[in-house]
Amino acid sequence: MKLNELTAVPGSTKSRKRLGRGIGSGTGKTAGRGHKGAGQRSGGNIRPGFEGGQMPLSRRIPKRGFTNHFAIRFVPVNVGDLDRFEAGSVVGLEELKKAGLVKKTFDGVKILGNGELTKALTVKAVAFSGSAKEKIEAAGGKAEVI
Repeated sequence: MKLNELTAVPGSTKSRKRLGRGIGSGTGKTAGRGHKGAGQRSGGNIRPGFEGGQMPLSRRIPKRGFTNHFAIRFVPVNVGDLDRFEAGSVVGLEELKKAGLVKKTFDGVKILGNGELTKALTVKAVAFSGSAKEKIEAAGGKAEVI
């Protein structure tokens, strides 16, 4: 097979619509654009969400709440979830990702105090709750703030 022998699959291509070629063509005179208005003018189009002058939906619905763009978002990980790691190991962000405890990192990981820890681990995270720090140290481990 050569490049000049390639053909399109039947029905996959369509001939273009020839506009403005006389009244008998069906798309003559106004070329399918209708009479007057922004849609008929060259370069005339309406932006997304425009409802013909009616108050747009985005402005009709009530606005509530507030989004703090400066908020710090932590990914929570409980102390009980850390019990799956081997005793004496260092648990950081990469280890948590490999274990499937963390998917998105946002602004870092915060270790929370829910659950029990039986092994001595060195845990590295951005933040710790007070109870989490106590439980890690009570098990003989270290809580290191990155």
